[in-house]
Parts: sequence; C-alpha cells; structure tokens
Amino acid sequence: MNNKEKVSFEDALRDLEEIVDNLNNDDLDLEKAISAYEKGMELKKICEKRLKEAKLRIENIKDENETNENN
Repeated sequence: MNNKEKVSFEDALRDLEEIVDNLNNDDLDLEKAISAYEKGMELKKICEKRLKEAKLRIENIKDENETNENN
C-alpha cells in the first residue's frame, strides 16, 4: 500500500501510542477495539520496517567508513 510507504517512523509510533492509550482506557467498543488493534499491528510493522532500514543504513555507513580507513 502506498500510504504505508509514506508514513514516517515518528508518525507511525505516535499513532500506535494513541491506539494503545485508547485500548488501555477501555474507550472503545469491541468492534472499534478490534479495528484499532488491526491498525496497531500494521503500524507496528511499519515501525519495525523503518528501524530495520535505519539499522542497515547505519551498518552501510560504518562499513564504508571502515573500508575507507583501511585504504
């Protein structure tokens, strides 16, 4: 889904925190709670993907730096 690709880590995390708060406060009926949980799981996947991408970028930068230092 295109919208998922555009969501930043910070936005996804903020939305996820809001969903968790709503679920913890029992503010939602059952159907809304289930929908919120589904959305939360999608946001969790987005956050994990963004963190994995960031980790890979940092590892690549580190590897490039180490390669340049050895030459």
